[in-house]
Amino acid sequence: MMLSRVIPSSDELLPVIGLGTYKNFNVEYTPDAASNLTAVLDSMNQLGGTLIDSSPMYGKSESMIGQLTSLMPAKNDFFYATKVWINGASDGIKQMQQSMQLMNRETLDLIQVHNLLDYRTHLKTLRQWKEEGKVRYIGITHYTTFAHEELERIIRSERPDFVQFNYSIGVRNAEKRLLHTALDFGTAVIINEPFEKGTLFNMVEGKALPEWAAAYQIENWSQYFLKYIISHPAVNVVIPATTSASHAKSNMLAGYGTMPDEEVRKQMRDYLF
Repeated sequence: MMLSRVIPSSDELLPVIGLGTYKNFNVEYTPDAASNLTAVLDSMNQLGGTLIDSSPMYGKSESMIGQLTSLMPAKNDFFYATKVWINGASDGIKQMQQSMQLMNRETLDLIQVHNLLDYRTHLKTLRQWKEEGKVRYIGITHYTTFAHEELERIIRSERPDFVQFNYSIGVRNAEKRLLHTALDFGTAVIINEPFEKGTLFNMVEGKALPEWAAAYQIENWSQYFLKYIISHPAVNVVIPATTSASHAKSNMLAGYGTMPDEEVRKQMRDYLF
């Protein structure tokens, strides 16, 4: 069974590997695209992953998620997360309503304020929506290290259910304070950019995995990078993106088996840097 972690604001368990949709689901709906992406979702579901993360910023992604999952018997197994990415309360409400329609959900599991755009306005709306049962959780996001200090401040002042930010074995600024702040204040953590847009794979091209990685059921570099992230106790879920069912399966398997402790995490860093 995939490792799950508790969402602090509710005690609900959330599996540690999810799916990002930034570019991989922003495609025209064709039979081939639908078949490929449905296979990704099937692989995710079969291995216990649930969280699908999207945004209006991601073009056709919300629509693709809605169309594909609506045809799946497992459609209600997923944890549907999207974002609001616009200025103003009324436009934010319209955008979130459209997201619900596109994703074919009467209730969304999580809506996040994308890149903190007009976050005070949208958090006010989202708190009301949460009370009304339109959304189960609310959150904030960013994808740059420069935003970490502001994310930390908002966690302390606004107490969102979720925070999403960038973190990887190569970009570890979040280890200084942000991850600990989220843990201390009971905010669930979603990690984006786990592979640093693929640059981590370029760095290890031609490099063999260390022999000791097998003790942690690490069979490839994607699992090495993902296990480093999810072995941090503050992380609830990481959202790698892919259009390949086999890659999705590999990513999901990173949520299984023995997790590195702090000593092994240091060993993982030292092997690469």
